[in-house]
This record gives sequence, C-alpha cells and structure tokens, in this order.
Amino acid sequence: MINWSKDYKQTSELLDRFGSPLYVYDQAIIARQVEKYRAAFADFPVLVRNFFAVKALPNPAILRLLVDAGMGLDCSSIPELELARMSGVCGENVIFTSNNTSDREFAAAVEAGAIINFDDINLVKRYLSSDFPLPEVAFCRYNPGDLELGENSDIIGRPSEAKYGMPHDQIAQAYKLLRDAGVKRFGLHTMLLSNETNHEFHEKIANSLFGLAAELSRELGIEFEAINLGGGFGVAYRPEQADFDIGKFASDLAEIYRSAGLMEPCAPKIYTESGRWVTADSGFLLTRVINRKDTHRSYVGVDASMANLMRPGMYSAYHHIEVLSNRSDFNPEALETIDVVGSLCENNDKFAVQRQLPVTKPGDIMVIDTVGAHGHAMGFQYNGRLRSAEVLLSPNGPRLIRRAETADDHFATLKNLQGKETNVSTN
Repeated sequence: MINWSKDYKQTSELLDRFGSPLYVYDQAIIARQVEKYRAAFADFPVLVRNFFAVKALPNPAILRLLVDAGMGLDCSSIPELELARMSGVCGENVIFTSNNTSDREFAAAVEAGAIINFDDINLVKRYLSSDFPLPEVAFCRYNPGDLELGENSDIIGRPSEAKYGMPHDQIAQAYKLLRDAGVKRFGLHTMLLSNETNHEFHEKIANSLFGLAAELSRELGIEFEAINLGGGFGVAYRPEQADFDIGKFASDLAEIYRSAGLMEPCAPKIYTESGRWVTADSGFLLTRVINRKDTHRSYVGVDASMANLMRPGMYSAYHHIEVLSNRSDFNPEALETIDVVGSLCENNDKFAVQRQLPVTKPGDIMVIDTVGAHGHAMGFQYNGRLRSAEVLLSPNGPRLIRRAETADDHFATLKNLQGKETNVSTN
C-alpha cells in the first residue's frame, strides 16, 4: 500500500488484519514534513536542527525515520532516553529536558551522554553538588513571565502561570553557577507555545531569546553555541485552518537573527523541538461504528474511546472525521448532527460534539484525522480498555510497528501477587 486513498476496502482490510481501533501513520506525509523543514532553513545563516519531541510519537520505527533524516531527539524521561537508544541515537544528538528531575533521571541522561537542559536553578544546584560529572554542554530553560503569546495557553500555560523554566534573575545565576563550576559550553532554551499556527508569536519568542542570549553573554562572559527556540509549531486540525507557514517563519527568523548581533564573536546554532508539526498530519485513527443511540440527542458509538485518543475529551480539541462505507444506501451528502462517542464511563468520552456527519450505520468506518502526535502516546487503560496497534504505511506496504495490547499485558504488573499477604497501614 504505497498510496492509501482512504477508501472503504483498503481501510477495512487494515482493520481486519490488525484489529479495530487502529492507528496508522503515512510515511510519505512524514517525509513531506521533513523536507519542508529542510527546505525552509536551507539558506539560514547558521545550522538549524530539529530535535523531535519523543513524547509526541514515542515509537522507535518512526523515530528512526526522523533520525535517518538528520533530526535529533528531545527526551524528558528514562524510557524516552531508552527509546532514543533503541532508535540508534545517543550523545549530543539527544537533549534531556529536565522538569522536577530526580537524581536517577539525571544519571540516565549522563550515561546516555545527552545534552542536559536544566529547568530550575535548584536542579542546577543539586546537580553541581552531586557526584555527577560536569555537563559537556549545559542548557537552561527561560521563562519570561510577562510575555503574552498565542491562544493555546490551556495546553502549556501562560508564561507567568506555567511551571516551566526560570525567570531572568534565576537563569543568570544558574549560568554563573555552571560557569564557576567549570562548564565551558552553553545553550539557551525556552518552550512557550503549543500548537500555535501564527508564526509571529514564534518570532516574538525568538526576538526575546536572542536578546537574552546577547545580554547574558556580555554579563557573564560566556558564549552560547546553540539557542533552542522550543517547539509549538501548530497544525491545521480543521479543514478551514491554514497551515503553519514555516517558510515565512524561517525567512523572518533569519532577519531577526542577523539584527540581534549574534554573529560575533560566535554564531550560535538554532535548535527547535517540534514534534506535532512533524508527525500529526501523518496519523489516522481508524474505528468502526458499532452502535447508534437516539435520546435527547443522537449518538454514534464507535469501538475506539477516549483511552485511544484523549485530546478531544481533555482539551475539547477538534479532530476532523471522515466516514467510509460500502453500503449501497450510503449518501455522503446526507448529513445529520450527532455526538461521536466511545464506551468509557465518562461523559467526556467523545470524539465530536454536535458535529454534522454523514448518516452512519453499524459496520461503517470513521477515520479520525491528524492524530500522529499526542494521540496513541497519551493512551491509557481506564475501564480496562486496551491500547490499539500502530501500523506504518510504508512504500513496501503496511508494517506493524506496535501490536495491540492484550489482557495479559494489562494484568502483567499484578501477576504473582495473588494470594500474597500485604501489610496495609491505616494510620
């Protein structure tokens, strides 16, 4: 299956073979996004590199595609560091972004040789007072506090309310501590936007961060070899939305970079950590219609649930839905207003609320679009629901890259515990 046309026959064959519900990723779409990124920054005055946020799509089959295309990986946990290793990546091709980080996690990042990105001055102090070796290169995460940005603050939070990063006085002190401890190589980081399609907000961040880098360099006598602008490049979840204009962003960013005076005495590289923009459009959740319920409003029940895709229930996020059918009486132009729901014992277990969609019957298929980032990765097992398989639609045909969970998987952590006495204190 080189070109998946989303017709009923092809889609039904995938579900019959791998089970329903099912996540599928189109490799050609991932390759398209990678090329868009490369082309946008091809003429930038310094190297620009994306460190793909592993949290967006933590599957080594996908990560290897991105690594082979020249991307690094952004990790924030020990399992994500292990996924990087499984994908053939280590050392400074990995950034470990700390966030309330334990010594065990720091140790894993050190063992992997990853770049360490400190979120908090107290973490810098704890790290430097430990037996850990000095970082080869140390990043610190900046939080400007009063910068007003974007419209998706419910996801990452307004800077002044977000738990991430250090204000100006703390980040200056953190770099001083690192410098005085003997660290020689430095980077600067921030992450202030999530799913923001307006490139002007991203440019506002760059302008702020470039200015901070120049100021800290003068004050502390350090040079930044890289500036990480974070991620947050938005995608068009709704058909009427415009895509993030990465070409315009790259062009404007080059002018901001030149005017910031960063070319001398050294020219820091630019990093990003986009995950969603790279893979979201490549992912589709396939699910079969299994029930119809007409009460105070009309509901169409599918065999997927919020346990498979959390975003609509958690953020009221919109995902476009397409209906496929092989019925002779199916009319894609005959619309009705329905809620598309799963089977969890939670009323927010909904993929669409009062959405106009073609009239469906059990056996029809729904394709939920733009789920290739923060989709399967955010799955859970509430109500004993099991996570679905993942399939990569490659030039050589569909390839299983994660099998569906089984009941044995679900109960694996309980095995060999039955019958054993457990001392439980009620104090």
